Amino acid sequence: MKLNTPRWWYTRDRRHGAVARTLLKPAGWIWSAATARRLARATPLDPGVPVISIGNLTVGGSGKTPVAREVLRLLRAAGVEAHALSRGYGGSLPGPVGVDPAVHAAAEVGDEPLMLALDSPAWIARDRVAGARAAVAAGAQALVLDDAHQNPALRKTLSLVVVDGETRNDEWPFGDGSVFPSGPMREPLKAGLARADAVVILLPADLPEPDPELVGIFGALPVFVARLLPAAPPPPGPLVGFAGIAKPWKVERSLKAAGADLRDFAPFPDHAAFREEDLRFLAGRADQFDARLITTEKDWSRLPPEWRERVVSWPVKAAFEDEAGFAALLGSAVPLHRRSGGPPPPAGEE
Repeated sequence: MKLNTPRWWYTRDRRHGAVARTLLKPAGWIWSAATARRLARATPLDPGVPVISIGNLTVGGSGKTPVAREVLRLLRAAGVEAHALSRGYGGSLPGPVGVDPAVHAAAEVGDEPLMLALDSPAWIARDRVAGARAAVAAGAQALVLDDAHQNPALRKTLSLVVVDGETRNDEWPFGDGSVFPSGPMREPLKAGLARADAVVILLPADLPEPDPELVGIFGALPVFVARLLPAAPPPPGPLVGFAGIAKPWKVERSLKAAGADLRDFAPFPDHAAFREEDLRFLAGRADQFDARLITTEKDWSRLPPEWRERVVSWPVKAAFEDEAGFAALLGSAVPLHRRSGGPPPPAGEE
Protein backbone atom coordinates (compact mmCIF):
# COMPACT_ATOMS: atom_id res chain seq x y z
CA MET A 1 0.00 0.00 0.00
CA LYS A 2 1.38 3.40 -1.02
CA LEU A 3 1.12 6.37 1.32
CA ASN A 4 0.87 10.07 0.58
CA THR A 5 4.07 12.08 0.96
CA PRO A 6 4.21 13.67 4.45
CA ARG A 7 4.02 17.45 4.16
CA TRP A 8 6.29 17.79 7.22
CA TRP A 9 9.15 16.24 5.25
CA TYR A 10 9.49 19.56 3.44
CA THR A 11 9.71 21.94 6.36
CA ARG A 12 12.80 22.84 8.35
CA ASP A 13 10.67 23.35 11.45
CA ARG A 14 11.36 20.17 13.42
CA ARG A 15 8.24 20.65 15.49
CA HIS A 16 6.23 19.38 12.49
CA GLY A 17 6.16 15.60 12.58
CA ALA A 18 8.52 15.68 15.58
CA VAL A 19 7.61 12.24 16.92
CA ALA A 20 7.82 10.55 13.52
CA ARG A 21 11.12 12.30 12.72
CA THR A 22 12.66 11.04 15.96
CA LEU A 23 11.38 7.48 15.66
CA LEU A 24 12.47 7.15 12.04
CA LYS A 25 15.93 8.70 12.47
CA PRO A 26 17.77 5.35 12.95
CA ALA A 27 16.23 3.97 9.76
CA GLY A 28 17.54 7.06 7.95
CA TRP A 29 21.06 6.39 9.23
CA ILE A 30 20.86 2.82 7.91
CA TRP A 31 19.54 4.00 4.53
CA SER A 32 22.30 6.59 4.23
CA ALA A 33 25.04 4.10 5.11
CA ALA A 34 23.71 1.53 2.63
CA THR A 35 23.64 4.11 -0.18
CA ALA A 36 27.19 5.28 0.56
CA ARG A 37 28.48 1.70 0.64
CA ARG A 38 26.80 0.83 -2.66
CA LEU A 39 28.25 3.90 -4.39
CA ALA A 40 31.75 3.29 -2.98
CA ARG A 41 31.88 -0.35 -4.11
CA ALA A 42 30.65 0.22 -7.67
CA THR A 43 32.77 0.07 -10.82
CA PRO A 44 30.84 2.13 -13.38
CA LEU A 45 30.85 0.97 -17.00
CA ASP A 46 31.67 3.33 -19.85
CA PRO A 47 29.05 2.51 -22.52
CA GLY A 48 31.04 4.24 -25.27
CA VAL A 49 28.77 7.28 -25.65
CA PRO A 50 28.20 10.36 -23.46
CA VAL A 51 25.99 9.71 -20.44
CA ILE A 52 24.01 12.63 -19.00
CA SER A 53 22.42 11.86 -15.66
CA ILE A 54 19.30 13.72 -14.51
CA GLY A 55 18.80 13.04 -10.82
CA ASN A 56 17.93 14.55 -7.51
CA LEU A 57 18.73 14.29 -3.84
CA THR A 58 15.22 13.61 -2.56
CA VAL A 59 12.83 10.72 -2.98
CA GLY A 60 10.63 12.55 -5.46
CA GLY A 61 8.92 15.72 -6.54
CA SER A 62 11.80 17.75 -7.97
CA GLY A 63 10.80 17.70 -11.64
CA LYS A 64 13.44 15.34 -13.04
CA THR A 65 11.34 14.05 -15.92
CA PRO A 66 10.42 17.45 -17.46
CA VAL A 67 14.10 18.41 -17.24
CA ALA A 68 15.16 15.12 -18.86
CA ARG A 69 12.62 15.73 -21.61
CA GLU A 70 14.03 19.20 -22.26
CA VAL A 71 17.61 17.87 -22.26
CA LEU A 72 16.61 15.33 -24.89
CA ARG A 73 15.00 18.09 -26.97
CA LEU A 74 18.08 20.29 -26.79
CA LEU A 75 20.34 17.40 -27.79
CA ARG A 76 18.10 16.57 -30.74
CA ALA A 77 18.19 20.23 -31.77
CA ALA A 78 21.99 19.99 -31.77
CA GLY A 79 21.86 16.97 -34.08
CA VAL A 80 22.59 14.35 -31.41
CA GLU A 81 20.69 11.07 -31.50
CA ALA A 82 19.96 10.97 -27.78
CA HIS A 83 18.01 8.15 -26.14
CA ALA A 84 16.40 8.18 -22.71
CA LEU A 85 17.17 5.35 -20.30
CA SER A 86 15.13 4.69 -17.18
CA ARG A 87 14.73 1.91 -14.66
CA GLY A 88 11.02 1.90 -15.47
CA TYR A 89 9.84 2.33 -11.90
CA GLY A 90 6.34 0.98 -11.44
CA GLY A 91 6.49 -1.19 -14.56
CA SER A 92 6.44 -4.98 -14.73
CA LEU A 93 8.89 -5.48 -17.61
CA PRO A 94 12.54 -5.98 -16.58
CA GLY A 95 13.88 -4.84 -19.97
CA PRO A 96 15.84 -3.87 -21.85
CA VAL A 97 12.79 -2.73 -23.78
CA GLY A 98 12.37 0.13 -26.22
CA VAL A 99 9.28 2.00 -25.03
CA ASP A 100 6.45 2.44 -27.52
CA PRO A 101 3.54 4.60 -26.26
CA ALA A 102 1.26 2.97 -28.84
CA VAL A 103 2.01 -0.50 -27.48
CA HIS A 104 3.09 -0.27 -23.85
CA ALA A 105 1.11 0.70 -20.76
CA ALA A 106 2.41 2.41 -17.64
CA ALA A 107 1.89 -0.85 -15.75
CA GLU A 108 4.50 -2.42 -18.04
CA VAL A 109 7.16 0.26 -18.44
CA GLY A 110 6.35 2.97 -15.88
CA ASP A 111 4.68 6.34 -16.39
CA GLU A 112 7.79 8.52 -16.77
CA PRO A 113 9.33 6.48 -19.64
CA LEU A 114 6.02 6.74 -21.48
CA MET A 115 6.24 10.53 -21.23
CA LEU A 116 9.83 10.58 -22.48
CA ALA A 117 8.98 8.24 -25.35
CA LEU A 118 6.45 10.72 -26.73
CA ASP A 119 9.34 12.83 -28.05
CA SER A 120 12.49 10.68 -28.09
CA PRO A 121 13.60 7.06 -28.22
CA ALA A 122 13.32 5.72 -24.68
CA TRP A 123 14.40 2.51 -23.01
CA ILE A 124 13.63 0.87 -19.70
CA ALA A 125 15.93 -1.63 -18.00
CA ARG A 126 16.33 -2.62 -14.39
CA ASP A 127 19.92 -3.43 -15.36
CA ARG A 128 21.17 -0.02 -16.55
CA VAL A 129 24.24 -1.57 -18.20
CA ALA A 130 22.10 -3.89 -20.31
CA GLY A 131 19.80 -0.99 -21.15
CA ALA A 132 22.73 1.20 -22.21
CA ARG A 133 24.11 -1.52 -24.47
CA ALA A 134 20.71 -2.03 -26.09
CA ALA A 135 20.30 1.71 -26.72
CA VAL A 136 23.81 2.10 -28.17
CA ALA A 137 23.25 -0.93 -30.42
CA ALA A 138 20.08 0.78 -31.66
CA GLY A 139 22.01 3.92 -32.62
CA ALA A 140 22.08 6.10 -29.51
CA GLN A 141 24.85 8.72 -29.70
CA ALA A 142 24.15 9.87 -26.13
CA LEU A 143 22.19 8.54 -23.17
CA VAL A 144 20.02 10.63 -20.88
CA LEU A 145 19.45 8.79 -17.62
CA ASP A 146 16.25 9.66 -15.80
CA ASP A 147 16.63 9.36 -12.01
CA ALA A 148 20.17 7.97 -11.81
CA HIS A 149 22.14 10.15 -9.41
CA GLN A 150 22.30 7.34 -6.84
CA ASN A 151 22.77 4.61 -9.47
CA PRO A 152 26.49 4.00 -10.14
CA ALA A 153 26.18 1.37 -12.89
CA LEU A 154 27.25 3.69 -15.74
CA ARG A 155 30.10 6.18 -15.93
CA LYS A 156 28.53 9.62 -16.20
CA THR A 157 29.86 12.35 -18.43
CA LEU A 158 27.64 14.99 -16.86
CA SER A 159 25.66 14.70 -13.62
CA LEU A 160 22.83 17.19 -13.16
CA VAL A 161 20.91 17.49 -9.90
CA VAL A 162 17.38 18.87 -10.15
CA VAL A 163 16.09 20.80 -7.14
CA ASP A 164 12.57 21.97 -6.48
CA GLY A 165 13.06 25.70 -6.00
CA GLU A 166 9.73 26.46 -4.30
CA THR A 167 10.53 27.72 -0.79
CA ARG A 168 7.42 29.69 0.18
CA ASN A 169 5.14 28.93 3.14
CA ASP A 170 8.03 27.40 5.08
CA GLU A 171 8.56 24.76 2.37
CA TRP A 172 12.18 23.76 1.87
CA PRO A 173 13.25 21.27 -0.82
CA PHE A 174 15.45 19.27 1.58
CA GLY A 175 13.32 19.59 4.71
CA ASP A 176 15.57 19.56 7.76
CA GLY A 177 18.14 17.44 5.88
CA SER A 178 16.97 14.11 7.29
CA VAL A 179 17.42 11.02 5.14
CA PHE A 180 14.45 8.80 4.23
CA PRO A 181 12.24 7.74 5.96
CA SER A 182 12.65 10.50 8.57
CA GLY A 183 12.90 13.08 5.78
CA PRO A 184 12.91 13.37 1.99
CA MET A 185 16.66 12.97 1.39
CA ARG A 186 18.03 9.96 -0.48
CA GLU A 187 21.46 10.70 0.95
CA PRO A 188 23.06 13.56 2.89
CA LEU A 189 23.11 16.83 0.97
CA LYS A 190 26.91 17.22 1.02
CA ALA A 191 27.49 13.69 -0.30
CA GLY A 192 25.01 14.12 -3.15
CA LEU A 193 26.35 17.49 -4.25
CA ALA A 194 29.93 16.15 -4.26
CA ARG A 195 29.05 13.96 -7.29
CA ALA A 196 27.16 16.71 -9.17
CA ASP A 197 28.52 18.80 -12.05
CA ALA A 198 25.69 21.35 -12.06
CA VAL A 199 22.36 22.11 -10.40
CA VAL A 200 19.04 22.84 -12.07
CA ILE A 201 16.63 24.79 -9.86
CA LEU A 202 13.09 24.25 -11.10
CA LEU A 203 10.68 27.08 -10.31
CA PRO A 204 6.94 27.47 -10.91
CA ALA A 205 5.91 30.22 -13.29
CA ASP A 206 4.66 32.53 -10.54
CA LEU A 207 7.85 32.76 -8.46
CA PRO A 208 10.11 35.62 -9.58
CA GLU A 209 13.50 34.12 -8.68
CA PRO A 210 15.06 31.37 -6.56
CA ASP A 211 15.68 31.94 -2.87
CA PRO A 212 19.23 33.33 -2.49
CA GLU A 213 19.72 31.14 0.58
CA LEU A 214 18.92 28.08 -1.53
CA VAL A 215 21.30 29.12 -4.31
CA GLY A 216 24.05 29.68 -1.76
CA ILE A 217 23.94 26.04 -0.66
CA PHE A 218 25.44 24.92 -3.96
CA GLY A 219 28.67 26.87 -3.59
CA ALA A 220 30.82 26.84 -6.72
CA LEU A 221 28.57 24.45 -8.67
CA PRO A 222 27.01 26.01 -11.80
CA VAL A 223 23.33 26.73 -11.16
CA PHE A 224 20.74 26.97 -13.93
CA VAL A 225 17.16 28.11 -13.39
CA ALA A 226 14.33 26.48 -15.30
CA ARG A 227 10.62 27.27 -15.16
CA LEU A 228 7.93 24.61 -15.01
CA LEU A 229 5.42 26.05 -17.45
CA PRO A 230 2.09 24.78 -18.75
CA ALA A 231 2.48 23.41 -22.25
CA ALA A 232 -1.16 24.42 -22.74
CA PRO A 233 -3.58 26.46 -20.62
CA PRO A 234 -6.12 24.54 -18.53
CA PRO A 235 -9.48 24.24 -20.26
CA PRO A 236 -12.26 26.71 -19.41
CA GLY A 237 -15.09 25.85 -17.09
CA PRO A 238 -15.27 24.11 -13.72
CA LEU A 239 -12.58 21.50 -13.07
CA VAL A 240 -11.89 18.81 -10.48
CA GLY A 241 -8.21 17.94 -10.34
CA PHE A 242 -6.27 14.99 -9.01
CA ALA A 243 -2.63 13.90 -9.02
CA GLY A 244 -0.53 10.98 -7.83
CA ILE A 245 2.91 12.53 -7.69
CA ALA A 246 5.33 13.10 -4.82
CA LYS A 247 3.99 16.61 -4.14
CA PRO A 248 0.40 16.64 -5.39
CA TRP A 249 -0.29 19.94 -3.64
CA LYS A 250 2.00 21.62 -6.19
CA VAL A 251 -0.29 20.53 -9.03
CA GLU A 252 -3.26 22.08 -7.26
CA ARG A 253 -1.30 25.30 -6.74
CA SER A 254 -0.09 25.36 -10.36
CA LEU A 255 -3.56 24.84 -11.79
CA LYS A 256 -4.90 27.75 -9.77
CA ALA A 257 -1.94 29.94 -10.77
CA ALA A 258 -2.62 29.11 -14.43
CA GLY A 259 -6.18 30.41 -14.09
CA ALA A 260 -8.06 27.12 -13.75
CA ASP A 261 -11.56 27.23 -12.26
CA LEU A 262 -10.61 24.48 -9.82
CA ARG A 263 -13.55 23.44 -7.65
CA ASP A 264 -11.93 20.46 -5.91
CA PHE A 265 -8.66 18.55 -5.82
CA ALA A 266 -7.79 15.00 -4.69
CA PRO A 267 -4.21 13.96 -3.83
CA PHE A 268 -2.97 10.40 -4.36
CA PRO A 269 0.36 8.71 -3.51
CA ASP A 270 3.26 8.98 -5.95
CA HIS A 271 2.86 6.62 -8.95
CA ALA A 272 -0.55 5.57 -7.65
CA ALA A 273 -2.35 2.86 -9.62
CA PHE A 274 -5.84 4.31 -9.95
CA ARG A 275 -8.48 1.77 -8.96
CA GLU A 276 -11.97 1.70 -10.40
CA GLU A 277 -13.37 2.88 -7.08
CA ASP A 278 -10.93 5.83 -7.07
CA LEU A 279 -12.05 6.86 -10.52
CA ARG A 280 -15.74 6.49 -9.69
CA PHE A 281 -15.17 8.70 -6.64
CA LEU A 282 -13.49 11.33 -8.81
CA ALA A 283 -16.27 11.14 -11.38
CA GLY A 284 -18.80 11.66 -8.60
CA ARG A 285 -16.97 14.77 -7.39
CA ALA A 286 -16.90 16.11 -10.95
CA ASP A 287 -20.65 15.49 -11.32
CA GLN A 288 -21.28 17.33 -8.05
CA PHE A 289 -19.60 20.46 -9.43
CA ASP A 290 -20.74 19.94 -13.05
CA ALA A 291 -17.01 19.88 -13.83
CA ARG A 292 -14.47 18.07 -15.95
CA LEU A 293 -11.67 15.96 -14.49
CA ILE A 294 -8.08 17.11 -15.03
CA THR A 295 -4.73 15.57 -14.07
CA THR A 296 -1.05 15.63 -14.96
CA GLU A 297 0.30 14.07 -18.13
CA LYS A 298 2.11 11.48 -16.02
CA ASP A 299 -1.02 10.52 -14.09
CA TRP A 300 -3.08 10.44 -17.28
CA SER A 301 -0.71 7.80 -18.70
CA ARG A 302 -1.62 5.47 -15.81
CA LEU A 303 -5.38 5.72 -16.37
CA PRO A 304 -7.26 2.75 -17.85
CA PRO A 305 -7.87 3.40 -21.57
CA GLU A 306 -11.63 3.66 -21.06
CA TRP A 307 -11.12 6.55 -18.62
CA ARG A 308 -8.72 8.62 -20.68
CA GLU A 309 -11.46 10.18 -22.78
CA ARG A 310 -13.14 11.37 -19.57
CA VAL A 311 -10.05 13.09 -18.12
CA VAL A 312 -8.11 16.10 -19.43
CA SER A 313 -4.33 15.67 -19.54
CA TRP A 314 -2.50 18.86 -18.50
CA PRO A 315 1.10 18.76 -19.76
CA VAL A 316 3.92 20.94 -18.43
CA LYS A 317 7.43 21.62 -19.70
CA ALA A 318 10.74 22.84 -18.30
CA ALA A 319 12.07 26.03 -19.92
CA PHE A 320 15.58 27.23 -19.07
CA GLU A 321 16.06 30.93 -18.46
CA ASP A 322 19.59 30.71 -19.89
CA GLU A 323 18.90 28.13 -22.58
CA ALA A 324 22.04 29.01 -24.55
CA GLY A 325 24.26 28.61 -21.49
CA PHE A 326 22.65 25.32 -20.56
CA ALA A 327 22.92 24.03 -24.13
CA ALA A 328 26.62 24.94 -24.07
CA LEU A 329 27.04 22.86 -20.91
CA LEU A 330 25.39 19.89 -22.63
CA GLY A 331 27.55 20.41 -25.70
CA SER A 332 30.72 20.37 -23.63
CA ALA A 333 29.93 16.85 -22.44
CA VAL A 334 30.32 15.25 -25.85
CA PRO A 335 33.90 16.30 -26.70
CA LEU A 336 34.97 15.73 -23.09
CA HIS A 337 33.68 12.19 -23.35
CA ARG A 338 35.42 11.57 -26.66
CA ARG A 339 38.76 12.71 -25.31
CA SER A 340 38.36 10.25 -22.43
CA GLY A 341 38.11 7.22 -24.64
CA GLY A 342 34.65 7.29 -26.24
CA PRO A 343 34.01 6.70 -29.93
CA PRO A 344 36.20 8.72 -32.33
CA PRO A 345 34.74 11.85 -33.92
CA PRO A 346 33.69 11.74 -37.57
CA ALA A 347 36.42 12.18 -40.15
CA GLY A 348 37.53 15.78 -40.46
CA GLU A 349 36.66 16.73 -36.87
CA GLU A 350 39.27 17.51 -34.30
